[in-house]
Amino acid sequence: MEIAGFTIIKNAVTNDFPIVEAIKSILPVVDEMIVLIGDSTDETIALIESIGDSKIKIHHSVWDKNLRKGGSVLAVETNKAFQLIDDTFTWAFYIQGDEVVHEKYHANILAACEKYAKDEAVQGLLFHYKHFFGTYDYVGDSRKWYAHETRIIRNNKAISAYKDAQGFRIGSSKLPVAALDASIYHYGWVKSPAQMRKKQKESAAFWNDDTKMSAINASPDHYDFTGFDSLEKFTDTHPNVMLDRIQQKNWIIDLDISKKNFSFKNRILYYFEKWTGMRPFDFRNHHIIRP
Repeated sequence: MEIAGFTIIKNAVTNDFPIVEAIKSILPVVDEMIVLIGDSTDETIALIESIGDSKIKIHHSVWDKNLRKGGSVLAVETNKAFQLIDDTFTWAFYIQGDEVVHEKYHANILAACEKYAKDEAVQGLLFHYKHFFGTYDYVGDSRKWYAHETRIIRNNKAISAYKDAQGFRIGSSKLPVAALDASIYHYGWVKSPAQMRKKQKESAAFWNDDTKMSAINASPDHYDFTGFDSLEKFTDTHPNVMLDRIQQKNWIIDLDISKKNFSFKNRILYYFEKWTGMRPFDFRNHHIIRP
């Protein structure tokens, strides 16, 4: 049983993606790491090369500028990277440029990959998610943040990224998965207000036409982090690979986590989940066949 990692990235330096931390966080559990670098205008290639690990195999791609609806270019590039994985690998571990795995989960991940290696019914492994917001001290705890997603898939080339590569499917069918006791730490919403707005303006081109982009580019240069619906304080530890980045944080955002900004319906669903641990009517790319 062998595991290949894969990821896509473009303009990591300009947009301050923690891609180095993302890659390093799964290197201990993969036997090879495919990194597909888009046509960047910054030092992304040098950044990836600086990791200096022989497991990393760098490939290059040009992103289709005509794919500007629903983030579909991200799925196209993810599928390209997946196709670069040799058929000898059993599993493919996908990590996005703003996602990191805590080292405390490595043993669980490897154990699950071994356990289900020959169980062909299981086409993926499902992770919990922690979505950080504003700073490294807050996580989103409302329904607007997806609670689970598949990040390890069987090396079955019938599987493909779905919509904006949030998850995976086989055709239109949801992926049959085993639940995994491990979390992905999503840091995409942790940036200074200026850097957050800068990243939003660049990435918005993958979702919007020229008319909408004109309005987006005319928006303020600083993101307003106070528009959240619900947050809670993060009291656990961050992955070791993130510690240097966290120490270098040079902005302060104080958020009032007692504030809850819900519609009546979402307030009921929020507290129902808090009381029961269940999340009804949740969007899912998967169905769990091995709890």
